[in-house]
Amino acid sequence: MTAYDDVQAARDFIRARAADFQPEVSLTLGSGLGGLADELENAVRIPYAEIPNFPVSTAPGHAGTLVLGELGGRRVVAFQGRVHYYEGYTMQQVVFPVRVAHALGARTFVITSACGGLRSDWTAGDIMLHRDYINFAGDNPLIGPNDTRFGERFPVMYDAYDPELRGLTQRLARSHDIGLRDGVYVAISGPTYASRAELMMFRALGADAIGMSTVPEVIAARHLGARVLGLSTVTDLAIPERNEHADEQEVIRVAQGSAARLAGLVRDVVGAL
Repeated sequence: MTAYDDVQAARDFIRARAADFQPEVSLTLGSGLGGLADELENAVRIPYAEIPNFPVSTAPGHAGTLVLGELGGRRVVAFQGRVHYYEGYTMQQVVFPVRVAHALGARTFVITSACGGLRSDWTAGDIMLHRDYINFAGDNPLIGPNDTRFGERFPVMYDAYDPELRGLTQRLARSHDIGLRDGVYVAISGPTYASRAELMMFRALGADAIGMSTVPEVIAARHLGARVLGLSTVTDLAIPERNEHADEQEVIRVAQGSAARLAGLVRDVVGAL
């Protein structure tokens, strides 16, 4: 069995459970945003553990349920929680849900997450629109033999985040008076938070925010030729000159506190596609 075969097996299982439902949009719902999946109409819910070959979430705040339904008049597959590299999964397992969503029919991917802000003029609770990324996780989901059924051997990552989707999101945020930061997300492997020296290095490299997810999923989606939009809640400020740093529970608390604004923006974006 190849990775492609594993994806097809998962796709077939999901289609059998959901009457051949074919989503247009994939939503990866990060920390604090899982509740958006509860808004899907005519929803079919499938725990990850029941889907063949599907990795199961172990991180706090990640429910581990696939939900198919309608949001804003669009057919959507939503992932309540993700798996991370730091959980011990391979990069190929981390991006497995992306490949399954694409196999189901999704061609637009909205990927959300929590992140730490690297800029002192930002505030915990801000929402960041991803402009670009830095992959500092030490691995890449495309390493290994390339299956051309997923995509070409050397995909270009210029404009990894779709310019039209970014423009749409900016316009919708302005129309609803939602402050939107714009920045570069650097991905690290975790599970440790970055050291002071690392934070200073990432700032010098041009990063505005840091996290332990998202980038592998973006790479896999672009490899498949899909359009990608990235949004993050800035759950804490990772400023090396300061003596405090948020812990896991504080990150979850802030993400949940900002969930309504981010969920509303995602809902508007999906409806306007």
